[in-house]
Amino acid sequence: MIMKNLPPLNDAIVFAMARLVDDGREESKREPSHSDIEFCVTKWKLTLGDPKSQGQVVGKAKRVRAALSWALENEFDAGCGFVEQLIAMVRSCGGFRADSTNYVGEDAIVCLREAFSSEGYVLSSDGELRPQVLDTLDGAELTKALEAYVRRAQKGVDDAALLAGTSKDLVEATAAHVLREVWPSTNPPHNFPALLGMAFVALGLKTPEDKRVDREPPQYRLHRGLFEAACAINTLRNKEGTGHGRPWLTNVKPTEARHAVQVMGTVAGLMLMNLKERK
Repeated sequence: MIMKNLPPLNDAIVFAMARLVDDGREESKREPSHSDIEFCVTKWKLTLGDPKSQGQVVGKAKRVRAALSWALENEFDAGCGFVEQLIAMVRSCGGFRADSTNYVGEDAIVCLREAFSSEGYVLSSDGELRPQVLDTLDGAELTKALEAYVRRAQKGVDDAALLAGTSKDLVEATAAHVLREVWPSTNPPHNFPALLGMAFVALGLKTPEDKRVDREPPQYRLHRGLFEAACAINTLRNKEGTGHGRPWLTNVKPTEARHAVQVMGTVAGLMLMNLKERK
């Protein structure tokens, strides 16, 4: 099952999350407790990666680091759920309030915020985690944010990849960004094939409208294939919702959705790579 609306997970986030519960010093014995962490471990079925569940005597930081590192390789979606729940638990204990005895410290918060930022997520000063809203960005900042969503898409994480912080999907948002960067005076069309076609043309990529010629580079066939794939995926989307319901048509299987998202990441990544090469 593909999990919806869950935060990202990578090595940087693993280590930053461990710092939220660091109890290495005697004076820093703070909530959440080992019992609280065990509740999260059990809920997300990460027992096999939890050293304390295996009989080892470890601190909370090492426990969280080990459980999330195991999840990164074995139960990615469950690891994302664990991250979300543990942040909520730290927040409820006052971990993001400087006047609380459970305050985790400014440095730990800054490190976690930077780790999430690289994946297109914003961590507020009070511990609220949310996807970065792309509609508020432009230029180099938007390119960087879209690249973060591309990385998630290529892992098959469909909530962020499909919606990309807006009501648009990742390919649609990237194509519109390309047109604004290359042809600033152009008003991006609402029709998906037209929008994507204009973005491809602006970047010098080939579409099915460009007829094959003898001895053309094999990359052109790839361009056309990715264009067709993106249009096919667009037809699989549930156009009635904006991310609050099922993002795919009801006959789309979870495995098909995951593969579709990965293709979306490839198409968006191709456009962003060519956009950066133009500058």
